[in-house]
Amino acid sequence: VQLQASGGGLVQAGDSLRLSCAASGGTFSRFTMGWFRQAPGKEREFVARIRMSGGGSYHADSVKGRFTISSDNAKNTVYLQMNSLKPEDTAVYYCAADRACSGTYSGNYDYWGQGTLVTVSS
Repeated sequence: VQLQASGGGLVQAGDSLRLSCAASGGTFSRFTMGWFRQAPGKEREFVARIRMSGGGSYHADSVKGRFTISSDNAKNTVYLQMNSLKPEDTAVYYCAADRACSGTYSGNYDYWGQGTLVTVSS
């Protein structure tokens, strides 16, 4: 399984970005796909996850109402639409995948992408 994240960049506070995560090398219809982020000097934290079977999505409280995770199963791609970005959203964003119904714990995810940097200036 390979995950390729893209879409990061430098934006100003209040702007929007959409991250993409293209998955390959497996059958993803039963996977859980997640987004995590890691800011400099901080631990990796959960952002959002979605069950590719159509079992719903879940977002961290810190991003709820601003970020939306979605998927295009035909393309094996997961997206993270990020609106109203804040400087504290600055981090490397990672997509992750797991064969089980994983939640918010990063240790449950077996596969990881390389990360894409999001920088939000004030």
